[in-house]
Amino acid sequence: MLTLLLFVAGLAGLVLGASALVRGASRLALRLGLSPLVVGLTVVAFGTSAPQLAVSSGAAAAGQAALAVGNVVGSNVFNVLFILGLSALITPLAVHRQVIRQEVPVMIGAGLLVTALGWDGSYGLFDGALLVLLLIGYTVFLVVKSRADNGATSVDLPLPAAGEAAAWDSRLPFQIALIGIGLVLLVAGSQAFVSAAVQVARTMGVSEVVIGLTIVAAGTSLPEVGASIMASLKGERDIAVGNVIGSCVFNLLGVLGVSALVAPLSGQAMLLLPPEVAGFDLWVMLAAFLACLPVLLTNREIARWEGGLFLAYYVAYTSYLVLAAQRHVGTEAFADAMFGFFVPLSVVTAMVLWSRRRQLVDQTRRWP
Repeated sequence: MLTLLLFVAGLAGLVLGASALVRGASRLALRLGLSPLVVGLTVVAFGTSAPQLAVSSGAAAAGQAALAVGNVVGSNVFNVLFILGLSALITPLAVHRQVIRQEVPVMIGAGLLVTALGWDGSYGLFDGALLVLLLIGYTVFLVVKSRADNGATSVDLPLPAAGEAAAWDSRLPFQIALIGIGLVLLVAGSQAFVSAAVQVARTMGVSEVVIGLTIVAAGTSLPEVGASIMASLKGERDIAVGNVIGSCVFNLLGVLGVSALVAPLSGQAMLLLPPEVAGFDLWVMLAAFLACLPVLLTNREIARWEGGLFLAYYVAYTSYLVLAAQRHVGTEAFADAMFGFFVPLSVVTAMVLWSRRRQLVDQTRRWP
């Protein structure tokens, strides 16, 4: 019971802390003249990924490398397959051209880099520093480009119209206070959450890797779930996609990079990459990233059927992890069915539908 309360309290701290951090930082970024798209790709995406940063860096410092790496990889798989899938089921997600041409390739490139750096089975100080520097460069590029496109240097938030209640956090002191409160809640929540998750793993006899890939990954991704679903319901479809992609980039470059930098605090020379993650889960993450390209290139949207397919794949992936953790006799048969039948069938279906859409576009262009 005490572990359950610790788990719930830690999760609540993560969610509330991320919410306060995102609200304060978003309004501060708008005040500085950033476009809403860039705010979604950076401040909102990074803010909603703050729980992953707090949990993984804390786990790395405590010597729990499997939990730290599993949280990063599992969160990215959850972001793409579950959050994008669920958001697309609510409403088809139209995507900004910049997201397709720039952000998705950056996400795929970050995934390939992380896979290459982990080829030796670990992430050292050099790897962590490289990832963090790349994140800083990517963020600076987005901010400078946004401010140049907007032609803005610093702006005040618009004043409320007559009769409209002023937002209580429209002033700079409140925005800074929100950011501070959010950081405190994130740190406290992450410590409680990691402690409870490790105790649950040991009680259930499940490895820390599986806990990190499933329970911890889903729990720390709750801010992304709320942000993307609310954006879909409000018709802000571009933000729903941008939040997920930006979060994935931050997880790979920021969360994993910082975790590799703080790992020596636990006495280990580097952040170890669990063999099962290197041999399977990293490739699942890359496959999910690559699946975004053809999906988004078909009429620049994620259709409902594609969202349903993403959700089905996440259910299948989680089911495989559970079966493998229990050493179930049907694990190999389940994996063979997935990779030998369902995945090729999905690829063929996507290619056929893409070909039909191209034919419709060509016919429309030739129509007198």
